[in-house]
Amino acid sequence: MTERLRAVIADDQALVRTGFRMILAADGIEVAAEAADGGEAVDAVRRTRPDVVLMDIRMPRMDGLEATRRILAGGAEETRVLILTTYDLDHYVYAALAAGASGFLLKDVTPEHLVAAVRLVRSGDALLAPTITRRLVERFARRDDAKPALHRDLSQLTPRELDVLRLLATGLSNAELADRLTLSVATVKTHVARILSKLGLRDRVQAVVVAYETGLISPGGTAGERRS
Repeated sequence: MTERLRAVIADDQALVRTGFRMILAADGIEVAAEAADGGEAVDAVRRTRPDVVLMDIRMPRMDGLEATRRILAGGAEETRVLILTTYDLDHYVYAALAAGASGFLLKDVTPEHLVAAVRLVRSGDALLAPTITRRLVERFARRDDAKPALHRDLSQLTPRELDVLRLLATGLSNAELADRLTLSVATVKTHVARILSKLGLRDRVQAVVVAYETGLISPGGTAGERRS
């Protein structure tokens, strides 16, 4: 039986909200509320406690970045925020990921990919579009001094966990990590879970951000020396 899942759609375009609602509803995903701006999104999440928020970045009055910060700082531990962006990859998206968003989607996503992404980000088991997310992080990492930083002490990780984090940050899936490190997929999942727990991270997306911000891996995909 498919797990019941509830979503909030935040976008200032009514047509986009309607289209996404129809796509999600057709797959059995309940849309608990819609929002036309960030303020409405924050209120909707507080009121309905959804599993996933589809969050547009550019909205009037309060943008998606500020709304994401408020939602994730306001005690909605079980809610995952999925950022909606355009082909030009808004520079705000990196800050949203650093603030705790669990991934992003391009606005012209196919219905199948939209549904799969919502279910995937709810599970927390995998990073959305890892190679695309990596390029996004590479493009904007360390360029915005005002962005929220995820400062973490990597010294608590074992050498093997550091290896896993380096490779995870280059966009490898669990299966690819297992193949590269000659481990079982189950063992890789255990390592990833321990990394997230030790560093106090919500999911793999934040782990990628931390790997770049601590210098464990440098823009361009090469493993770097960790800064002190």
